[in-house]
Amino acid sequence: MKAVIFDMDGVIIDSEYLWRRAMIEGFTEIGIPFTDADCRVTTGMRFKEVIEYWFKSHNYSSLTVSEFDTLVVDKLCLLIKKEGKPMKGVLEAFEFLKINNFKIGLATSSNVELMETVIETLQLGDYFDALCSAQHLTHGKPHPQVFINCAQELGVHASHCLVVEDSVNGVIAGKAAHMKVVAIPEEEQKHNPKFSIADYKLDSLLELIK
Repeated sequence: MKAVIFDMDGVIIDSEYLWRRAMIEGFTEIGIPFTDADCRVTTGMRFKEVIEYWFKSHNYSSLTVSEFDTLVVDKLCLLIKKEGKPMKGVLEAFEFLKINNFKIGLATSSNVELMETVIETLQLGDYFDALCSAQHLTHGKPHPQVFINCAQELGVHASHCLVVEDSVNGVIAGKAAHMKVVAIPEEEQKHNPKFSIADYKLDSLLELIK
């Protein structure tokens, strides 16, 4: 391996619960009943795809997808700035990779504004050799394009890249990009059999450097 490409939410930053808070608050504000369980239905999708899914499910059209996207992402960025914390082992893993001359990339389904907010809040900018968002791609995860783009920016062939993901959609995308994949599912998803397609399954990033 010459490069490690990380997903962002749930891998680099402990943001899944912040996403859920912002989504529940946002959907509730516009009159769509929304629960923690609903949030998990669309884990790993780009947020605009999440919005389209739930707007269609509830036959909602009072706000556009873009308007609602801005509303929720603004809420989330504020939460991240106030409460955002790195996942266990992030700094240790990044230091290890840098010392050992691995290239480090980020490939996220989140939009550019959110990506930049996370990197700035956690002060991780100096570690990354490439930052890629699927915001403007035709397809998000489980399509592999964001990982393919990241590998190209890193200048590393896909077969020499290791992907670190926490969602099934992300694992599928990494495998479709012909990369090795490490899955670090959140606690409630650890026994999900769909993660069996990953090459490795870990409890935290600390295990990546053992």
